[in-house]
Amino acid sequence: MSLVEINHLSKKFGKNVVLDDINLKIEKGQVVAIIGPSGTGKSTLLRCLNLLERPEQGSISIHGDNFDLTSKSSKDRLRLRQYTEMVFQQFNLFKQKNALENVMEGLVVVKRLPKEKAREIAVRQLEKVGMGDRLYYYPKHLSGGQQQRVAIARALAMEPDLLLMDEPTSALDPELVNEVLLTVQKIAREGNTILLVTHEMSFVKNVANRIIFLENGKIVADGTPKEIFEHPSNARLEEFLKNISILETPEYVI
Repeated sequence: MSLVEINHLSKKFGKNVVLDDINLKIEKGQVVAIIGPSGTGKSTLLRCLNLLERPEQGSISIHGDNFDLTSKSSKDRLRLRQYTEMVFQQFNLFKQKNALENVMEGLVVVKRLPKEKAREIAVRQLEKVGMGDRLYYYPKHLSGGQQQRVAIARALAMEPDLLLMDEPTSALDPELVNEVLLTVQKIAREGNTILLVTHEMSFVKNVANRIIFLENGKIVADGTPKEIFEHPSNARLEEFLKNISILETPEYVI
C-alpha cells in the first residue's frame, strides 16, 4: 500500500472546474513536484489535501487512514492535519512571536507537549534549517528567505507524514531563493515525503524523483525527471517545457 492515495478528487469554483478527477499515489520518501501553467489547479490541489479548500468529491488515505475530503467536520479536518503540514507562499508566521515561539506554537497547542519538550524540538528544527542563531528574532527582523526557513522548521517540528509545499520561493527576491531551495533539498534527502508546487525547474530537475504535469485540472503526465524533461510524453508537455527557462545550474549541494 502506498503511503498516500488520493482518489477521484474534483474541485470547482462556480462553474469553473479546477481539479477534474485527480487520482494519485505517493510512496514514502518520494519528492513529487507538481508543475504546469498558472491557473491549472496546482495550489488548489494542495489546499484540498489539507482541507483549506473543500472539494466537491474526493478522498485521501494516509497510512491506510481514510478521509472524505468533502467532510465539513472540524474533527475530520483536525485528524487529517495530524498527518499533513503545509508550507505556504507567504510564510504565515505569527508576527508577534519570535522564531522559536512560532515553531513551538503547534507543539504546545496542538500536540500539547510540555513547553520544555516543545522548546527542545523547536531549537533542533531551527538549527536544521540554519536558523539556530535567530531563535529570538521576530519575523519583521528576518529576511523573506529566513522567514520561510522558520516556516519549514515549524512544519517539520510536527513530524508530518506528508509535507505540502506551495510555491515556497515565489514570494522571495531572487537572491534569497537558493537558500530556501537548499533547505528543501536537505529535508528531502532526509527521507521526508514531499508534495511540492514550484516553478523552479532546475530545482525540480535535480531534486524531485517524480514530476506531475497538471493542466486544466487533469494529470497530463507523470514520470521521473528524465522522462519528463528528456522524453516528454505528449505535445502539450513538450510545448510547456519549451516555453520555460530551465537554468543549467550545478546540482544543489548542502
